[in-house]
This record gives sequence, C-alpha cells and structure tokens, in this order.
Amino acid sequence: MNRTVVLDVVGLTREFLDARMLRLAKWAANRNISRITPVLPAVTCTSQATFYTGELPHKHGIVANGWYFRDDCEVHFWRQSNRLVQAPKLWEVARRYDPNFTFANLFGWFNMYSTADISITPRPMYPADGRKIPDVYTEPPALRTEIQQKLGTFPLFDFWGPRASIRSTRWIAESAKYVEERFRPTLTFVYLPHLDYNLQRLGPDDPAIATDLGTVDNLVGDLIDFYEAHDARVIVLSEYGVVPVKKPVHLNRVLREAGLLRVRDEMGLEQLDAGASAAFAVADHQVAHVYVNDASKLDQVRRLLEQTAGVDVVLDDAGKQRLGIDHGRAGEFVVVAQSEAWFTYYYWLDDARAPDFARTVDIHRKPGYDPAELFVDPAIKLPMLKLGSKLIARKLGFRNLFDIIPLDASLIKGSHGRTDNPDFRSPVFIGNGSNEKIDATEVSAEILSSLGVGVRRFEMKTESNLDRKSTK
Repeated sequence: MNRTVVLDVVGLTREFLDARMLRLAKWAANRNISRITPVLPAVTCTSQATFYTGELPHKHGIVANGWYFRDDCEVHFWRQSNRLVQAPKLWEVARRYDPNFTFANLFGWFNMYSTADISITPRPMYPADGRKIPDVYTEPPALRTEIQQKLGTFPLFDFWGPRASIRSTRWIAESAKYVEERFRPTLTFVYLPHLDYNLQRLGPDDPAIATDLGTVDNLVGDLIDFYEAHDARVIVLSEYGVVPVKKPVHLNRVLREAGLLRVRDEMGLEQLDAGASAAFAVADHQVAHVYVNDASKLDQVRRLLEQTAGVDVVLDDAGKQRLGIDHGRAGEFVVVAQSEAWFTYYYWLDDARAPDFARTVDIHRKPGYDPAELFVDPAIKLPMLKLGSKLIARKLGFRNLFDIIPLDASLIKGSHGRTDNPDFRSPVFIGNGSNEKIDATEVSAEILSSLGVGVRRFEMKTESNLDRKSTK
C-alpha cells in the first residue's frame, strides 16, 4: 500500500488558501483542490464520522457533536467511544486488503476503544477534589507516558477555553512526527484545530486572522515536508468553513416561555430537566436538535420554531430523511439557523439563575455547545488576579469554580454547521483527484484510493460494528 497521511486543518477554505497560506498554496498548486460538500450538520464529530465511514448520519449515527441520550434522559457532548460510530471505518476496509496495514488516529474524534492500531486523544483526569488535570489516552497504553515524557504534558488548557492557542496544535504536530518515526503507520489521521479558535472569536473577516493563517501555514508546511521526506503521500482537508455571525438565537428560552421546557431549582440556580420537558433544544453551532417528549405538542413546537427570528429551516421526518440525518438519536425536529445566526444552549431567563457551570469551561456538563468558553468575561476586572487567587486556593485544598466565562453570546463572531456556504468558504480536499467538488461521503474512498485500495464505495455493508477482528 501507499503510505498516506491525512492532515485535517480545521476551518481551512479556498479563501484562506489563496490569500494568506503561501507554503500550502505552493504545495497545492501541483495537486487538485476540491470543494467538499459537507454533511448536515457541518460540525466536527459528524464530519469526521462521515470521513471515516463514507456514510451519512442516518447510517453512522453521529448526528452532532452531542445529542440527547433518550434511555437516561441526559444530554452528552464530546463522547469518545468509537463504538458510537455505527458503520465500518475506512481503516477496517483497508485492513481487509492488507493484514499488515496499520492506522494511527492522532486527536481525531471517537478515538477510544477503536480498531485503530495507534491513537492519541485528550483524556483529562478529574480527581474528586474538583481539579482537571491534563492528560491523554493512548493506544498502545505505554505511549501515554512515552509521548508526554518526550513532549511534556499535553497542553489541555491551550486545546480549548480562553487560552486556546497554537501551543496545543503544535504539540499534536510534534506527536504526529514522533508516531511516524516510532511506528511508521500505513495511514495517519492528524487533527489540527488552531484556525477554529479565532475564526469563532473574531469571525473570518477580521484582519487579525492573518496571523493565525501564517502560523498554521508554517506548521502544516513543516508537516508536509516531514512526511514527504518519509515517503508518505499527503492529503490536506477540512471539515467545514466558518461564516461571520451576529445573531445568537436562544431556542430553549423560546420553548421555556411557551411552557414546554422545565427546569429544576438547585440551590437557587436552574438546571435543565430534559426528561421532564415536553420539548427542548440541543444546540450545536448553527444546527439544533429539538427533542419533543410529548407527541401531542409536535405541531405547537414546529410552529414556535418556524416563527422564531433567526431560524431558517425546520426539518421534520421527511426533511431529515432527505438530508440523511433520520437516525434515532436525532431530534424530532432538526433546526438550521440563518446564515448570520447561530444557536445558544441558554435556557435560563435571568443570568442570576444560570447554573454554576455556565460561567466555567465545562464541555461535558453543558447541554449544548458553548463557544463563549473561548472568552474571559470582559466584565471581570483584573481577570488574571482573580484566576491566580483561585489557583492558589485550589493548591491549598479548597474547592472553587473557575467562573470566568461570559454569558454574553454576542461576543461570538463566527460559526458553522450549514451545508450551503459559498464556494470560497467551503471546506476543501487537496489531493491527487480530479473533481472540482466532492461530497463528504466520498472522502473515505479518496483516502482509500491514495492507499491503493480500489474501493469507490464500501463493500462491507453487512459487517457488524461490534464484530471486527483487530490485527494488533
């Protein structure tokens, strides 16, 4: 097989490639640059699951970055088990053709308990005293200690949150080089998230984005040179393009004011009671799943959603089927925002009653995606002093909250999730193909083609997701 590396440069579009990324543009000049037609929703977990499997969400089951788990009546985001992906993966197809094939997944999602041979993914430790300690999960397990002895502890707080920066992406790039030299995988997938941070903070039109583009251009250029020197083919792609937004839409507040969403009072603060609500929304950038527990309220909920300013499309069963998102994990309605709007998860009507986690970085407790976690609340005077005092208290053994995140959704200037961005703001696939445009479902076949596996669509449709043989 032809050894191949896939560099997932989050947020990369033709606009940025042509304007600011000189090294990448020079490399791409001798290759085909295709526009990817994304899957709905155009978000990380759904996009990557589609790249892995060649299937739409109605087959692989990853309907968003998070969804309502109906059995336990709770919303969960950013789960890591690969068993949640309910379709065969491209590396399993490749392994059928060559039992010596090996695959490394470096920070791609659904990267735990996978059939990948090598994996590294963030996995913080959460002691009972409330701390969050940076760490990673790896396969093989010994790689966890080995890689952090080589590169230092994974910089978790630079991977997400107000401190999110190039430092985390640079650590991932160095880990990729280490894995290449240590294991020499047949196929490697590398997730490089840095562009995404300021694209959401500032929006794609802000001149300050030029600095991020230059930094990522050099990092990706170095990776390309490294891999090509190691006789590997390189594919560069992205999951989605970010568009400027200026209108946050609070679907849960609309549902609550209509008497459909219920909260629980906990020590004077409000917690979403999803299981007891007639309807509620799980917001994820520009797309939201609206779950309706009371079927008698379906028509009422639909009317409310269609009348809400900032809502573009409300997909019912027929609409979900048409777009391939008709899976049991999806909401009764899938709602798409207008191009300059996005959905918050906010359900409280008074900020004084917001849950304590709302003002912290807490991606697992929040019942929806919260891009405000990229900011320090501008209303806090001397935020570093406040944060420093909290760190000292933690070291002295006191529990406290790092409550520095704003509740001001107007701070967000960029979002994604829609599938109809203009061409210059659509995700790209740079490789040896010939098409001007490819569907997200075709990415897996393009990767297999680079490996030398002549499969245009998967041939193992009947293979069980739970009955695969590992060659480890």
